[in-house]
Amino acid sequence: MATFPRRVIVVGAGVVGLTCAVRLLEAGHRVDVVARDLPLETTSAIAAALWYPYRALPQDHVTAWSATSYGVLAELAADDESGVRMLTGTEVLRSPQPDPWWRSAVPSLDRETALPPGYDDGWTFVAPVIDMPVHLRWLVARIEELGGTLTRMNLSTLPDDGSLVVNATGLGARHFGADPTVTPVRGQVVVVEQVGLDRWTLDGGGLTYVVPRSAEIVLGGTDVEGEWSRTPDPEVARQVLHRACALVPELEGARVLRHKVGLRPARPAVRLERVGEVIHCYGHGGAGVTLSWGCADDVVGLAGD
Repeated sequence: MATFPRRVIVVGAGVVGLTCAVRLLEAGHRVDVVARDLPLETTSAIAAALWYPYRALPQDHVTAWSATSYGVLAELAADDESGVRMLTGTEVLRSPQPDPWWRSAVPSLDRETALPPGYDDGWTFVAPVIDMPVHLRWLVARIEELGGTLTRMNLSTLPDDGSLVVNATGLGARHFGADPTVTPVRGQVVVVEQVGLDRWTLDGGGLTYVVPRSAEIVLGGTDVEGEWSRTPDPEVARQVLHRACALVPELEGARVLRHKVGLRPARPAVRLERVGEVIHCYGHGGAGVTLSWGCADDVVGLAGD
């Protein structure tokens, strides 16, 4: 139990807000989540959600948060309801590279020698892969099990009623945090039928990824900074499919199920700090689920300050 249990209002129902709510409830606080968009309407629901520290800084904090999240997600993979699976995969590279800066966040990472044509380096490791709609529903169920609430509410400002507030509004922090450094980074994905893949593949240099879920496969992607449109572009979809099939030929002919666009909430650095009665926790870029449990632990620490 927390030393001083508080009423906490978490604003934002993406993976970061929901995970913060779970950890705060587990620490003994009384927590209500409020958001304009319910979990399955958020960018989190669209994410391919391969554990990977992408477009998030600073490196030292991100590595620590990622390592914490890796450990929690690895434990959750034992629960089929969580939507988490631990899958082996390979990041392929066009030219030889040093180990990734986040190397210490994963238990093991091996140089890959069986590379596709045109690639000279790569590393293989086991990573959490999260079926986000399933995981978001699991988080909501956990919040309710712990006595928390989730309510759709279109706020104009952060609550100011004496409660402790967690600002987990993602892109909304441009308004709720009065922070113009938060910018959208548009990501378009193509979801195809599962054709028997159980490995993920990522071309970090070319923004191409193939991430298998149990019943489907998420193909990506794009990385367009400052673009607000959520409408899928047919030409971009064609290019994503072409790149994905070139990387993983088994995808050739896979039936397309749907097209999705998400706007990553990017910022020069993740903002995780307490200012008075507000704990800001946003700017996770393309690494929301990768950082979620690590950041949530720090939010609980700040709530006790």
